[in-house]
Amino acid sequence: MTDLRVKKHAQLLVHYCLQVRPGQQILIRGSSLGLPLITAVYREVLAAGAHPNLLWGEEALAEIMLKEGNDEQLQYISPTMKLAYESCDGLISVRAPANTRVLSRVKPERYSMQVSATGELSALIMRRAAEEGLPWVGTIHPTEANAQEADMSLSDYADFVYGACFVDDDDPQEQWRVLSARQQKLIDWLAEKEEVIVQGPDADLKLSIAGRSWVNSNGRRNMPSGEIFTGPVEESVQGWVRFSFPAIYAGREVEGIELRFEDGRVVSASAKKNEAFLRDMLDTDPGARFLGEFAIGTNDGIKHFTKSILFDEKIGGTMHMAVGNGYPETGSKNQSAIHWDMICDLREGGKIWVDGELFYDSGRFLVL
Repeated sequence: MTDLRVKKHAQLLVHYCLQVRPGQQILIRGSSLGLPLITAVYREVLAAGAHPNLLWGEEALAEIMLKEGNDEQLQYISPTMKLAYESCDGLISVRAPANTRVLSRVKPERYSMQVSATGELSALIMRRAAEEGLPWVGTIHPTEANAQEADMSLSDYADFVYGACFVDDDDPQEQWRVLSARQQKLIDWLAEKEEVIVQGPDADLKLSIAGRSWVNSNGRRNMPSGEIFTGPVEESVQGWVRFSFPAIYAGREVEGIELRFEDGRVVSASAKKNEAFLRDMLDTDPGARFLGEFAIGTNDGIKHFTKSILFDEKIGGTMHMAVGNGYPETGSKNQSAIHWDMICDLREGGKIWVDGELFYDSGRFLVL
């Protein structure tokens, strides 16, 4: 019997995140283990009078392509997939992995070749979102693989997921509106500010946000969410940061990452585990060594590191930065085939100054 929370999750995605309207073309992207949520989303889209369209992809097939495809096949962009992204009125992406490490034995240079060539599809969605207001949202349907990564049973992990999405609440949408209003106060305070300084046990950074916009990530695009983010001025980042948690990308876990920036560019990168992979990804293209995002997590309901970036980057008391592609709506001009989020815990002595005023101290916003 399907968990009743799956239906509430689907209702949240369709009616709060995308606000689906009659006649719209809604693209639903997922795989077989996500079928319970995909089915519920499909029904909700129909009930809203819109047209559901499915885009299917299995991780086992992605592995086969990366291991057995030739260079031309790795760089091929499906015109059918491109048309779907160009013509849809909304995108709901459901992640439900059977094996979170399925790509861990793929040669980094092959993965880099593929993402470099096909990155234009992700850029297409980001551009349409910024210029046309295209709604999109990514979420997770609980699976054994994610539960194991989080060191939880499947039932405990499902409780965690639905709790983080406020699905257990009588009115999940109202809870997201409350969080949105709180974050908007921070966004309003940050408007027109120019300089950010981060200092603490794991960071000594300075960056410019002059002319850039902050975004209120309130569950419309990620479910769950709970962060505010911007795109720093590309050449402005100076200093160093050591990331507190492993950064996972393409099935590889990279631990103990430390980056040093000069004039915005990563000039030194080290890691205690999988350092070679880190360097390979930073060499994907010129934009991969610049920051595309600077963000602060605000979701105090997410307290545990689960090895899923959808949740972990929202942990209250942390900041995260992404090397690679920036979001155009922030004013970021950085372009790259990768967007890799890395998280730094600020709860033990981390401070953020904005234009000389102490804005954030050890996980607390001082301006609220």
